[in-house]
Amino acid sequence: MTHKIAILGASGYTGAELIRLIAQHPNLEITALSGERKAGMEMAEVFPHLRHMSLPRLCRIDEIDFSQIDLCFCALPHKTSQEVIAALPGDLKIVDLSADFRLRDPADYEMWYGNKHAALAQQEEAVYGLTEFYREEIRGARLVAGTGCNAATGQFALRPLISAGVIDLDEIILDLKCAVSGAGRSLKENLLHAELSEGYNPYAIGSTHRHLGEFDQEFSKLAGRPVKVQFTPHLIPANRGILATVYVKGDAQAIHDTLAAAYADEPFIQMLPFGEAPSTHHVRGSNYCHIGVAADRLPGRAIVFAALDNLTKGSSGQALQNANLMLGENEEEGLTMAPLFP
Repeated sequence: MTHKIAILGASGYTGAELIRLIAQHPNLEITALSGERKAGMEMAEVFPHLRHMSLPRLCRIDEIDFSQIDLCFCALPHKTSQEVIAALPGDLKIVDLSADFRLRDPADYEMWYGNKHAALAQQEEAVYGLTEFYREEIRGARLVAGTGCNAATGQFALRPLISAGVIDLDEIILDLKCAVSGAGRSLKENLLHAELSEGYNPYAIGSTHRHLGEFDQEFSKLAGRPVKVQFTPHLIPANRGILATVYVKGDAQAIHDTLAAAYADEPFIQMLPFGEAPSTHHVRGSNYCHIGVAADRLPGRAIVFAALDNLTKGSSGQALQNANLMLGENEEEGLTMAPLFP
């Protein structure tokens, strides 16, 4: 069975990544692509690397006949996404890649994003889109909220450890390095080559990074009590990739064993041998996440590492993985390509 797909915000990086992935899927057909500022343009003009594909022209959202669409990917900025999704047909399956439906409490959304929630009815039905941990809920969902890419990386490293009680919940330090594509395609002065290359810098330090809202929500739910991690993201001069280095208090071998058991049957999570650390080079362009554990020199402390591609496993690949479940497809369909190396 062929499912007809629309991608809203197809002129951004995550939209282009969705197109790249769906091109390998035998049962999905892209029938509508929106890009408000680039409406009327061919995708080959916007992303020349896609010129070999036969794709519809970019159009405005109000030009799409959603009665002919089986599932819609929404790759729009936060706030815009809420407004658009609230106006879409109530029976349309949607995977949202923005932040607009990730936080279950509308008050938390307002605190972290500075806007009142504009789609409360849709928020009530939204399922958090971390596939490996919400698989059954996603399978029956109409609206799935994709996670933040930083939030997904940190959660892959920590969720099984919190659930199993093998680490001190008050001693978690998350140091994260993320590539520039995570900031989107809009022009920003600090992302110019001369400003970014040959160095890296922390950003959104202290309590200001919005993905802290996801960490607080998900980790506290798992633990049954408030859990707040120390988290500092760093912007690195690379196009793709996230590497999380997490410092925890607990037995390193038990931590490795817990993660290995939790992910033993997960097709996209690869555990490294004890003592090895992953690299963003080894997951580039793929839907895989590599996790490693090493003992710290301080007794009773360990270091957990997680690496993934922010545009694939951290966003568009996760979105397709969720869409497969929602459409009754094989969860791995269109996502088993090997990473690009070097």
